[in-house]
Amino acid sequence: MRSKIITVYLSCITLLIHAQLKQGDWRGVLLLNKEKALELPFNFDIKIIEQTTVLTIHNAEERITVNETVLTKDSFNFKMPVFDTEFRTKLTGDTLLTGVWINHTKKENNVISFTAKFGKANRFIVPTEKLYSFYDDQWEVTFSPNTNDSSKAIGVFKHVQGTNVVEGTFLTETGDYRYLEGMESGGKLYLSCFDGSHAFLFTATHTINKQINGVFYSGGTWQEPWIGKRNKTFKLRDAEKLTYLKDPDQVINFSFKNSSDQTVSLSDEQFKNKVIIVQIMGSWCPNCMDETAYLTTVYKQYNKKGLEVIGLAYERTDNFEKAKNNILRLKYRFGVDYEILITGLTGKDKASESLPFLNGIMAFPTTLILDKNHKVKSVYTGFNGPATGKAYENYTIKTENLINELLK
Repeated sequence: MRSKIITVYLSCITLLIHAQLKQGDWRGVLLLNKEKALELPFNFDIKIIEQTTVLTIHNAEERITVNETVLTKDSFNFKMPVFDTEFRTKLTGDTLLTGVWINHTKKENNVISFTAKFGKANRFIVPTEKLYSFYDDQWEVTFSPNTNDSSKAIGVFKHVQGTNVVEGTFLTETGDYRYLEGMESGGKLYLSCFDGSHAFLFTATHTINKQINGVFYSGGTWQEPWIGKRNKTFKLRDAEKLTYLKDPDQVINFSFKNSSDQTVSLSDEQFKNKVIIVQIMGSWCPNCMDETAYLTTVYKQYNKKGLEVIGLAYERTDNFEKAKNNILRLKYRFGVDYEILITGLTGKDKASESLPFLNGIMAFPTTLILDKNHKVKSVYTGFNGPATGKAYENYTIKTENLINELLK
């Protein structure tokens, strides 16, 4: 009886603590640059689910559930799913949070100031003027134009019907910028994304000649200009020709440890006479996260027909235990049943050295599809996820057609 009374008492205390934080809609702001008052906003809601304070972050159609939370009388701390980042905040009443976002994958400039206020609010606090759909289209985009670092992208933007809310993304040769959401006001465009890893802010204005001039900010340390012009026929280079096998006839092999510290090789008995997808990835990589979600469904659909998937994780740490923990969190989040091996290496250069049969790794993820004899049939650089719409649909159709052909 005494234990039941204690349990009920503790439950009541927990509910009282939760009552300090308002349930409903919140608007969060990351202060990217204090001197310029440069803010990256995002929206989330808070609910109490089974005595746990749960956040749900909104980026256009995306919903990110955050349930690794600790709420006390004077603080609210929460860890982002998958990525090694967290928020540490103080409470002011039940409607204001102030604190920092910490990105543990970075060694320098990894702390950004954060505030959040309760109450339904637009993502960007800008005048809501008459609807102006100038940006709704496909754009040929150049980042850092007229420099050695110049790169091309495809921008796709659209208004949410009948509103000034704009959604869209950028497709690049190494992946997409995922779900961007924002506002159009007075001919200016504002877009942002926060998913625990990406902290992206885009601003833009249109010019007299109907082009776009903009600035892209990433976190608190990076910014670059970008320009755009309407071009529905513009295409990026073929993602299946950027990374390739040095010897097209080579049968490849590799060996790395799994999360149980067991060495796994592509030549192992369990992979013989199997069609193989090799995912070159990292748990820190948002595009890899999107691809992992997709490959998890592909594995479940085709595994019994003879398909295996092997992830090769290039984490931002050489500590095996920390890398293992990162991978286990990823696997738990998406219900991954296939092997993800821990290479113990970091970065594109080390990935290229460890896979010498390729001309080099230019992006995470990079995906290889092998036939039953383990000859490479496709190498795909980057990943365009569900935020890209048609590009994602086309990729999944083409990939699954190839899988079915190789399984015959």
